Amino acid sequence: MEHTAVGDLWDRVIGAQPDPPVWLVVAMAAVALGAVLPHGAWRFTRNAVTIAHEGGHGLVALLSGRRLEGIRLHSDTSGLTVSRGKPTGLGMILTAAAGYTAPSLIGLAGAALLAAGHITALLWGAVLLLVSVLIMVRNAYGVLTVVLTGGLFLLVSWLAEPEVQAAFAYAVTWFLLLGGVRPVFELQGKRRRGGAPDSDADQLARLTHTPPAVWLLLFHVVALASLVGGGQRLLGL
Repeated sequence: MEHTAVGDLWDRVIGAQPDPPVWLVVAMAAVALGAVLPHGAWRFTRNAVTIAHEGGHGLVALLSGRRLEGIRLHSDTSGLTVSRGKPTGLGMILTAAAGYTAPSLIGLAGAALLAAGHITALLWGAVLLLVSVLIMVRNAYGVLTVVLTGGLFLLVSWLAEPEVQAAFAYAVTWFLLLGGVRPVFELQGKRRRGGAPDSDADQLARLTHTPPAVWLLLFHVVALASLVGGGQRLLGL
């Protein structure tokens, strides 16, 4: 009986679910846009983008052979990921470049899963990623933010009806695709006003001896290309 239950759960996770109606996909895009564009909403929802941003730094640091010491998430929606290793070289460059590109690339991967009908797999995959981030968080606000976010994903994936799961999964994916664009423009604006002197783009400029504008352009290209490509997949174009 237990073996059958585990098999049913596995089939549920990896199985494909029916595509939702187009109106729902468009409606969730509108909901995500409403979570990104208004300043009041963005001050709150940007926390989720920060989790993806710092998680991207942490994941690439580990994959490149660096030692990840911890992640901190702050109430002003900023964050910090500390890793140890060689201060120069490809591993450090990839780690620094992973932050601003992570939300958009995660959104693009989510769009690919949804286009294949894997709604449940996306939700459970998000829970696993959030648990991985939680293990490395080193401050109370960060723990609270990640636990609440992961708990929401877990509740939806376990208790919600399939229609609600689909709406939630599409809303989250749209949010990551759209939410990955705004921080790059915000960074560009801060640098234009003389702020953020130690931003990811400036760190990459020092590591590669190239202008920060080159890295800002890369961040823009990744974010906008992911939005276009992911949007096409979500809409079935």
